[in-house]
Amino acid sequence: MKTELSPQQISQYRAQGFLVIDGFLDEDELAVWRKATDEAVEQRLASTKTLTNQKDPDAFYAQVFTQCLRLATTHPVMHDLMYDAALGQVVATLAGVDGIRIWHDQALYKPPYGNPTGFHLDNPFWSFYSKDAISIWMALDDATIENGCLWYLPATHKEATFEMTSINENLGAIFKQYPSWRQMTAVAAPCKAGSAVFHNGLVAHAAGVNLTPRPRRAMTCAYMPDGSTFNGQRNILSKDYFESLTIGDLLDNEDENPLIWHK
Repeated sequence: MKTELSPQQISQYRAQGFLVIDGFLDEDELAVWRKATDEAVEQRLASTKTLTNQKDPDAFYAQVFTQCLRLATTHPVMHDLMYDAALGQVVATLAGVDGIRIWHDQALYKPPYGNPTGFHLDNPFWSFYSKDAISIWMALDDATIENGCLWYLPATHKEATFEMTSINENLGAIFKQYPSWRQMTAVAAPCKAGSAVFHNGLVAHAAGVNLTPRPRRAMTCAYMPDGSTFNGQRNILSKDYFESLTIGDLLDNEDENPLIWHK
């Protein structure tokens, strides 16, 4: 894993809200990530007895991606990959925080000829608000313009608020909330398998349509800066933990959001 970050990479991430690190994994590491993710997804889908995360396989969003959350809780190798302190340090360094917790991991598999994902912000959906929230998007296949790579509206994390942003079939629905962004030129982030894309939880991003007969696989993880507090939204929190919280409470439950690195 390329755990050394240059000052230029850190500066680019903070200025643009995203960073692509090509060849983040070597070939052997990529093989481990692919095998673990495929196994964990297969197990999860078998346990839910469905081929997608949607009840209707013909629904628009069933053809956007198959989404499987918290695979680290059900697959031991995925657990080891997600809890890697070296990866946690990279994430925390980019975000500029002293400690980092896992919010949730998730596999995102865009099916052949899959639909696009509209522009959106991540952090407004989560149970904490932070301008330093960050995610990693690990390419398990080459991510190309043709098969639905990520697209970004650079530096939008500097203007975005924590207001909820809907994700619907309209690619540009976010422009109703942020009309000035409609004039921006989106930047594509194609990358080879084994590359990592990091992005801020408030940067606007989308994923294109998959115009190929092959799936485009990615394994992702969202991270919460240590010291973040509860904002009243449940999101992925367990029912019992959610009901025990009051707005403003510190989110430091090691079972729900483990601390994977701290200075």
